[in-house]
Amino acid sequence: MNAAPDRFPAPAKLNLFLHVTGRRPDGYHLLQTVFRFVDYGDALEIRPRPDGRIELLAPLPGVPVEQDLCWRAARLLQAHTGCTQGADIRLIKRLPMGGGLGGGSSDAATVLMVLNHLWGLGLSRATLQGLGLQLGADVPVFVYGQSAFAEGVGEVLQPMVLPPAAYVVLSPAVAVSTAAIFAHRELTRDTPSLTIAGLVGGVLTDTHNDLEPLVVRLYPEVAAALHWLGQYAVARMTGSGACCFAAFDRREDAERVYALRPPGMQGFVASGLDRHPLFGLLLD
Repeated sequence: MNAAPDRFPAPAKLNLFLHVTGRRPDGYHLLQTVFRFVDYGDALEIRPRPDGRIELLAPLPGVPVEQDLCWRAARLLQAHTGCTQGADIRLIKRLPMGGGLGGGSSDAATVLMVLNHLWGLGLSRATLQGLGLQLGADVPVFVYGQSAFAEGVGEVLQPMVLPPAAYVVLSPAVAVSTAAIFAHRELTRDTPSLTIAGLVGGVLTDTHNDLEPLVVRLYPEVAAALHWLGQYAVARMTGSGACCFAAFDRREDAERVYALRPPGMQGFVASGLDRHPLFGLLLD
C-alpha cells in the first residue's frame, strides 16, 4: 500500500475475535477483541486548501455529505483546533460497506492523521484517538496504529505482538447493520472477560465472535461463506460481518485457497500488518 504524494492508505482491520462481555447503562456494549490491520483497504487523496472549505470530490452514493465520516472527521478537527485551512478529499473505495472491515472508521482516522500533518496542527496520537471516538468506536484503534487488545467499547487499547499471517477474506454480497445486530434481543452479552496474558499465538484458540451465530441465522450468504472457508482453516466473521476470514501461515497457501473459491464469491488476500502505514505521521 505505497502512497503517492497526495494519496494515503486507509487499511482494513480484522477482529481476530469479538466477545461481548456486558452492556453499560447508556446502552453501549462492553467488548473484548483483538484488532489487526491488513495490507488492503481504501485510499484517500487529500490536498489542503486555504479557504477553510471541506470538499468531497467523490461523495459516496446515498450518503449525505454531513453524514460522511471523512467530511465529519475534517470538520471535527477544524472545530477542535480553530484551524482556518480546508481540504479537498477524494475517497477511493475498495472495502465493502457493512462488511465489518472498518472501512469508514479507517477512512476517518486517515483524514484525522493526514490533516493533522498537512495543516501543521501537531496534535498527539492520544488527542486524535479521543477525537476519533466521537466519530465511532473503531476510529481510535486506527489512530493508535498497531495490533491491539481492545476493551471498553473498543477504545481501551493495549499493544499486542501477533505472528505473521496471510488472510483469505470473503465478502458476501450483503451489508450487515452493526446497530441492528447489537440491538437484537437474541444477542448474547455475557461472555466472561479475558486477560491479555491469556491470549496466545493467533488468539483464535478458545475465542469466538459473539455476533457470528446471530448474523449467520439472519444472513445465509454469511453462513455459506463461513462454511466454504471452514473447509481449509478456522473461519471466522470479522466485526458484525458480513466479511469472513481465515488465517494461513504463508501467503502462497492463502492465494491457493482463494483461487479455489466458488464462482461469484468475492474477496481478497491480504497479509497482516504490525503497524498502520501512517503510524509515523504522529508523535506519541
